[in-house]
Amino acid sequence: MAESEGKVFAFLEKYLMGPMGKVASWRFVRAIMAAGMAAIPFVIVGSMFLVFNILPETFPFLQSFFDNTFFRFEALYMLANKTTIGLLALYFGFTIGYEYTKIFAEEEELNLSPLNGGLLSIFALFMTIPQLVWENGEMALVNIINEDTTIIGGWEIIDEGLARLDATGVFSAIIMAIIAVQLYRLCVKKNWIIKMPEQVPEGVSRSFTALIPAFVTAFVVLILNGILVLMGTDIFKLIQIPFGFVTNLTGSWIGMMVITFILHTLWIVGIHGSTIIGGLLTPIWLNNMQANIGGANIPYAGEFQTAFILLGGAGATLGLCVFMAFLAKSKQLSVLGKTSLVPGLFNINEPILFGLPVIYNPFMAIPFFLAPMVAASIGYWALSIGIVNPIVALMPWPTPPGVGAFISTGDFMALVVALIGLVVASVIWYPFFKMYDKKLVAQEKGEDSLI
Repeated sequence: MAESEGKVFAFLEKYLMGPMGKVASWRFVRAIMAAGMAAIPFVIVGSMFLVFNILPETFPFLQSFFDNTFFRFEALYMLANKTTIGLLALYFGFTIGYEYTKIFAEEEELNLSPLNGGLLSIFALFMTIPQLVWENGEMALVNIINEDTTIIGGWEIIDEGLARLDATGVFSAIIMAIIAVQLYRLCVKKNWIIKMPEQVPEGVSRSFTALIPAFVTAFVVLILNGILVLMGTDIFKLIQIPFGFVTNLTGSWIGMMVITFILHTLWIVGIHGSTIIGGLLTPIWLNNMQANIGGANIPYAGEFQTAFILLGGAGATLGLCVFMAFLAKSKQLSVLGKTSLVPGLFNINEPILFGLPVIYNPFMAIPFFLAPMVAASIGYWALSIGIVNPIVALMPWPTPPGVGAFISTGDFMALVVALIGLVVASVIWYPFFKMYDKKLVAQEKGEDSLI
């Protein structure tokens, strides 16, 4: 057994851990990883408020009680959700700038302030958010107010707050942070900074040190943004182009497999794949659902992801949570499993992804990809051949596995199919859980792991 497990580890180390280790060593990837981990507490808090808010949709008998009590304060307490999930790009932008600057300061021994790096990154990001057009020979801020769109002075207002600051703006935040920090680094290396006497307080000195880098960042980002506007686009629209091919993939099983694979590839390197891919594909999924209401049968519609794929969160990890909570011999896995079980029931599994961890963990990579792809296939073909009615309703993503599938379709068989997918995904997770549990037990006893 030990020999076969050793071969598995050697295979994973050669073909998975090695390449991922190289990617993980890249400085900007490490900064993105750090930003993802730093955002997790805020994401979980915002998610918990959302879970609380949608309880009546999952359990209708609570509706009247909530209407007369909690929902009277909904505008207040849902700010915790809007200022976390709704501002995810802001969290990413600042933290990536901070961490990326810190890495350069430590590894290149440069006099860089991580705080300045974070602020410069936010500065660069905010210059790209207002929407501009080239009209009548001049740049103009977009102003549109109608039933569907509200853009005032270039700033688009959506239900969650400001457009482009939610998960759909994360990629732009990453790029702007990298540009801003690299320009800051260049200025310091070339000594293009204002130096103050040692007697000047550190806060004042730091602000003057960032002055020239701020001007350089402003000029570069404004010129870049201006060129893109003249071309009829901007940084946000440009970034969406590489992902545009997925719009033609959602009607097929192969397309769904590709999207599921991409989503989990992002997660395995520490990027919140669910919010990023979901943010880009939500309009497509809603259009597919509308077509189903009109009589079509497109499986990959509405919240198919949550109903049949992300059973317990990315990687379909609810079964893994159960194994850890009740079957783990390792104290680490047992404690983590018990604390992660309730969030997992509502498809919140960041504690597992970052606490186990799953990301960059060769023991967990194979089931992390395989389990959701098999569960997705079960759901897809059940819908495609008519065992389950088409998805015609949008259910909240924190709805527990099975319940969400039933709400989406109004078909009890959807609940059965989702639970079958969960069982199959759990079976896939089990041998990898046992292998990892054995490794941790050996470590906790102070023994050398045989794996």
